[in-house]
Amino acid sequence: MRAAVIDGKGIAAGMRSEVAKEAADLTKAGWPPKLISISVGDTAAAELYVRNQQRNAQSAGVEFEARNYPAETSLEQLIGILQGLNGDPRVNGIIIQRPLPDHIPVKALQKAVHPLKDVEGMHPASIGNIVYNDLALGPCTAVAAVEILKTLPLQLEGLNVTVIGHSEIVGKPIAFLLMGLGCTVTVCHHMTRSVAMHSRAADAVFVAVGKPGLVTGDMLKPGAALIDIGINRVDTPEGGKTVGDADFDSCAEVAGWITPVPGGVGPVTVATLMKNAVLATRMQMNHYRDSYARTDV
Repeated sequence: MRAAVIDGKGIAAGMRSEVAKEAADLTKAGWPPKLISISVGDTAAAELYVRNQQRNAQSAGVEFEARNYPAETSLEQLIGILQGLNGDPRVNGIIIQRPLPDHIPVKALQKAVHPLKDVEGMHPASIGNIVYNDLALGPCTAVAAVEILKTLPLQLEGLNVTVIGHSEIVGKPIAFLLMGLGCTVTVCHHMTRSVAMHSRAADAVFVAVGKPGLVTGDMLKPGAALIDIGINRVDTPEGGKTVGDADFDSCAEVAGWITPVPGGVGPVTVATLMKNAVLATRMQMNHYRDSYARTDV
C-alpha cells in the first residue's frame, strides 16, 4: 500500500480557526494582534511569501502591515527601526523577510527583535529556550514539522526518529523538540558516514537539507513517517516544479505517511507563524498588565 499523504493544508486550516478565536478574544480585550513585515531592497524574491503571510493573517484575524525599505538602508538604521517597533505596544510581532542586501547580516536583525515580539522564533533566546523544553515562540518551520508528526497515530515516547539536516533554525530545534516529547533522536549531517543506515532504523524521518531527491524509498523503514521540509525548484520539460528533499514516488511506496511538497509543511509553517502572533500578543498583554500592577503598588 502507498503511504497516506499528510494534508498540511487541512492541518493549517484547523490551526487558523483556533487562532481566529484567540485573536477575536484579544481584540475584545483591547489587544488586537498586529504583525509588521520588514523587507529591504529588491522585494521580488520575498513577495510571494509576504502575500501568503498577509492572506493567512487576514483569515486568522491578525492585522498585517508590510514595510519596504530601500536597499541602501544601513544596518544601524534598521536596528533603530526595530527598536522603535519593540517599544510600540500596538505592534505584537516582527517578521524579517529574506533575502537581505549583502551589507545586512540577518542574524544582527534577528537579535535586534525583542524576544516577546519574535514571532518567527529566530532570536537566540527563543531557540535556546527549546533546550530547556520551554517552548514559547519557537522557530516556525521546526515547530510546524513536529506538530505534523503529533497528528499521526504514533506513540511519541520512545519513538526512534532520524533528522537529516542540522541547521540552527530547523534541524537542531526539531531534534530538541522531539527529545522534549520523549523521542529517541539521531541527527545526520554532511559528515555522517551512512545516512541510510540511520534512516532505515527510524520510525519517523525528517529531512531539511535543500537537496532534491536526497531521500529515496530504499532509505526508509516500511511504514515509517516521512516529514519532508525541503523546498527546491527543479527544471522539467514543462518548465519547472517545486519538490522536496525526498523522491516522493519511491518513498510513498515504502512509508506509512508522507508530506507532499508543496502542501505539506509549508502551510503549517505559516499557520504556526499566526499562532505565534496571538501567543506573543497575549504574552505582551500580560507583561504590560504585570508592569502596571507593580507600578500601582
